[in-house]
Amino acid sequence: MNSTPRLTTADFDPQVLILFDAYVHGDLDRRGFLQKVGSIVGATAALGVLAALTPKFAMAQQVPAADPRLNAEFVEFDSPDGHGRGRGYLVRPANAEGPLPKVLVIHENRGLNPHIEDVTRRFALEGYIAFAPDALFSLGGYPGDEDKARAAFANLDQVKCKADFLAASRFLQGLPGGNGKLGAIGFCYGGGMVGFLATQLPELDAAAPYYGGPAPLDAVAAIKAEMLIVLAEQDERINATWPAYESALKEAGVTYTLFQPAGTQHGFHNDTTPRYAESAAREAWAKTLALFDRRLRQSA
Repeated sequence: MNSTPRLTTADFDPQVLILFDAYVHGDLDRRGFLQKVGSIVGATAALGVLAALTPKFAMAQQVPAADPRLNAEFVEFDSPDGHGRGRGYLVRPANAEGPLPKVLVIHENRGLNPHIEDVTRRFALEGYIAFAPDALFSLGGYPGDEDKARAAFANLDQVKCKADFLAASRFLQGLPGGNGKLGAIGFCYGGGMVGFLATQLPELDAAAPYYGGPAPLDAVAAIKAEMLIVLAEQDERINATWPAYESALKEAGVTYTLFQPAGTQHGFHNDTTPRYAESAAREAWAKTLALFDRRLRQSA
């Protein structure tokens, strides 16, 4: 067992975390990040800071890929308009009885990495048919390296991505064994994509976007899903969009709950990095499961 103490946001200068957020979202390249962090902690220490903030997938894994309680596989689906194929990670409970609700899981801006695969397995253990598409499949899939994944992500055609995620939603809905109910959860980039899907899929019953950009404001009135909107307290980039989004949700009569736990940073649910806030993440997860249970199971 790894006995190394888990680093938290308290172990880093707040400005370093702001710079890391800019780096993660493509506003700074690796060299720029190291230079700016070096001016704060020293050039020698900057590489160590980057290493400490880089995801540790194996350490955080909660559900093994070969867990016998699950059936997991990579499957392909048709990309619309003749644009080839999409691919995703499909996980089902191995011995579930009766029709099950379905959940679409949407990754951050690094594609379908091991963390999102693990989150998908967590949902399957809760009794859902869970499917996580990979936006990077058209560019060869997740490359096994976060820096390379971010770089590849910048080359994606986002119009095609939206069409592919709609296709993935419909592929999931068409799989046998479902109870007719659909939920969606997404993180960062995926949170914004969940908001978009909610405006396009009237059959979406529940949506949990985590610290993602708002749904298109001119389409918010089309949202039929009940939403759990999860924001971090310290997330200037995303939180700046919330007042206008909240006004649009209220005006449209969308049923939503905001969960914004104190002291959290963008990405606080991701347990592979020091931005992880265990208590807040557990509460967000519990609220998500409660929403999905109520909207996808009890109302079936």
